[in-house]
Amino acid sequence: MDDLAGFLRTRRGRVDPASAGIPTDSRRRVEGLRREEVAHLSGVSVDYYVRLEQGRATQPSEQVLDALARVFGLDETERDHLHRLARQPRRRAKAPGGRVRPELLRVLDLIPEAPALIMDHRLDVIAGNRLAGLLFGRPSAGLNTARHIFLEEDERGLYADWEACTLDAVGHLRLAAGKFPDDPRLASLIGELAMGSERFRRLWARADVRARTHGRKAYRHPLIGLLELHQENFALPGDSGLEMLVLSAAPGSPAADGLRLLAGLDAPETEGGAPSSAADGVRDRRGSGFPPG
Repeated sequence: MDDLAGFLRTRRGRVDPASAGIPTDSRRRVEGLRREEVAHLSGVSVDYYVRLEQGRATQPSEQVLDALARVFGLDETERDHLHRLARQPRRRAKAPGGRVRPELLRVLDLIPEAPALIMDHRLDVIAGNRLAGLLFGRPSAGLNTARHIFLEEDERGLYADWEACTLDAVGHLRLAAGKFPDDPRLASLIGELAMGSERFRRLWARADVRARTHGRKAYRHPLIGLLELHQENFALPGDSGLEMLVLSAAPGSPAADGLRLLAGLDAPETEGGAPSSAADGVRDRRGSGFPPG
């Protein structure tokens, strides 16, 4: 219940008392709501809410969780995360294996005009097509985008909206950690990022969660320049936990011209010296000692 307690504390500190109908004055030194104010607004006893924040109360009811979500103004993703954290002691989901069917690899290579990736809940790229490798300047299979964002790039690097990307990455990993708290590879990645990035540590402490969704993604390619693309996410069927991400450009846009220029570059090579494809990337990833997704 410690994750639940921490999430409640961070959400309480985020609420503007005035928006909750609580008068404030210059003497108020508490950021957000006080515990007794949360208890009053949600209709639970102060003692019970204190025990929730201290991790001493187990299995809060659906009604209590819904009331707290209302007080904190949680969105749908945060509300689901709150309920998931409260259910953890009863059932912990096993992290999906993330195996990629050969048919999916063929689909990636049949998308010649847009970078396309298959990713797991840890933000590991399991496979990518030729344009994805050209965008990242390396075979995309084996890349972890969170590690790439925090430890290999900065605000002057590939990600034109680097700060927004860091928020998205941390929010997604927080969500994944709530779903799969016993995933050792995910825990190891989070520890690595916390050790190597002060920004990651600060964002992780906020306990924000974000679902990966469609929208604008801008990249600053060293040879092509700015590429303002649109990302669409497709959850793959079954229990693999994988998603396909496709980065497209509007017809006739500068980004569409940029992708055509990108396609004309030499593809990143695998260790054997041949241009990489989605299938080659997965084989190279598994043959190089990188753990399979």
